Amino acid sequence: MSTDTREPPRARAVFTTEDFALMKEAVASYVQQIADDPRSAKFSSLYHRLGRLD
Repeated sequence: MSTDTREPPRARAVFTTEDFALMKEAVASYVQQIADDPRSAKFSSLYHRLGRLD
């Protein structure tokens, strides 16, 4: 009976730190464009969550 103790390879990151900064900038711009839309609150929350990642 053989037991394989090797760990699976680590997944590579999809986004870089710079990507998060760019996405945060894009979301901030979009929030300003849709300020009167009820969805702006959800995008504003996304903006703040992106800020916690960098």
